[in-house]
Amino acid sequence: MRLIKKMIHKDVEKIEGNIFERRAARAIILDGSNILLLYTKRYNDYSFPGGGVEFDEDLIKGLERELQEEIGAKNIEIISEFGIIDEYRPHYKAEYDLIHMVSYFYVCKVEEDFENARLEDYEQANGMSSVWIDINEAIAHNKKVIENKESSMGFSIERETLVLELIAKELIEK
Repeated sequence: MRLIKKMIHKDVEKIEGNIFERRAARAIILDGSNILLLYTKRYNDYSFPGGGVEFDEDLIKGLERELQEEIGAKNIEIISEFGIIDEYRPHYKAEYDLIHMVSYFYVCKVEEDFENARLEDYEQANGMSSVWIDINEAIAHNKKVIENKESSMGFSIERETLVLELIAKELIEK
């Protein structure tokens, strides 16, 4: 799978020390120029459905599990690989110096008839919900959040917005 970008947080001086390794699988689900994303009220941002995959878990199986949990998707079809974002950022847990996150993005198709999502407690507390939105609206929204440096903004919004822009350019503007 192609490397889209290697991202290193501005506070990371060296890639060394006790590094927490994490893999994630994320879905790109399109309907014309609309994209299915997760809106999180706490962070006021749009992100891709999907999430953490254990190291002994198959990426595709992990993505299918995450889509069932987060958006209630069923009959999930992986159309193609899209790319990888490789990122390093400070870790919030004291026992780690950094987190190394590798996000694998896949173009997917899901059956429109969603079941009830089974969000985790923290996702519910953060006000997460799935929404269909025009991709350009999602990009503009996330860019405004980044520009205003909203206090709850994390590093992940930059990753999500970068991939949204690439999708708009490569998959929608064709």
